[in-house]
Amino acid sequence: MDKIFRIAPSILSANFAKLGQEIENVIKSGTDMVHFDVMDNHYVPNLTIGPLVCDAIRDLSHNVGALIDVHLMVKPVDRIIPDFAKAGADIITFHPEASDHIDRSLALVRDSGCKSGLVFNPATPLHYLDHVMDKVDMILLMSVNPGFGGQKFIPATLDKLKQARARIDAYYEQTGRQIWLEVDGGVNANNIADIAKAGADTFVAGSAVFGAGKDTDPNRYDTIVGQLRAALATV
Repeated sequence: MDKIFRIAPSILSANFAKLGQEIENVIKSGTDMVHFDVMDNHYVPNLTIGPLVCDAIRDLSHNVGALIDVHLMVKPVDRIIPDFAKAGADIITFHPEASDHIDRSLALVRDSGCKSGLVFNPATPLHYLDHVMDKVDMILLMSVNPGFGGQKFIPATLDKLKQARARIDAYYEQTGRQIWLEVDGGVNANNIADIAKAGADTFVAGSAVFGAGKDTDPNRYDTIVGQLRAALATV
């Protein structure tokens, strides 16, 4: 498989007073996707943004070539999937604990026109993948407990990434179909290379990116994105 690395800045850490400009800047700085965290104050102890915001950034994100990567931390999940698909999501991931019928929820995402994925909390085992690899386009491993930004990376995630990568590679050998492996939580320029070496190819970074903006950069985030890319180039 080709070694392609994608950086997905989490807009939860952006300045919402000028969200459109933040998205345009961070994508022009060299990132690939807009990571869109949806929390319901039920499945996780925080409340964030919904389909209206996704719809508001749809044209801007797509015009600058960025996919919208929606991570649903809501329970139950099926009710909200079609709303985000209609609002412009390209990828929709959810937690297996949030669905009573995981296979059906994954099928609902695809039937709504999006790529589908499962999200695994730090203590959630990977066995939920056993019978649904054919319906998964991306696997997202949380390297922090979901709910809040700015947390430190949990080191045990590296071993879990290796296990997920082994599953993905074995599936690729059987089918020729690629599945992305994303990691979310505490990713920064100091650890992104080790995370990539463990098997990740897609990296969510929130405060590490949006907290490092420089007014002297042409697109505000050129320096930090360049540091992330330079670290990935060593892998």
